[in-house]
Amino acid sequence: MGALDGLFDGLSLLATCTVRVLRRRKVGGDEYNAPIWGAWEPEDVPGVIATPGATADLEASRPEGVTVAMTFHFPKGYGKPLKGCRILWGGREYRVVGDPQPYMAENIPGPVNMPVECEACDG
Repeated sequence: MGALDGLFDGLSLLATCTVRVLRRRKVGGDEYNAPIWGAWEPEDVPGVIATPGATADLEASRPEGVTVAMTFHFPKGYGKPLKGCRILWGGREYRVVGDPQPYMAENIPGPVNMPVECEACDG
């Protein structure tokens, strides 16, 4: 064991925040076996690092429209699926893009290991 082992455990050089994950629960299916979804259920997740992404203008038919991207880096051990979820942060609702997967925890130093790409669309 080295002199610095354990010295920085649990510390991050980047500030973390708490985000609210909104997840829909399947409540049944219709006669065609299509899912029927219930209300959005909130879950607060602390220890997330929020990083801004690119912004992009929408097509000419929506001149005031813009897409805003964010990446939320979730803490190690979170492990719940985020596909189809929404994330509330900073007074804005973001849609999770795709099906985020964590990196192998052993290969990532620090407290986070799952980047979650999100987008919000205005206009």
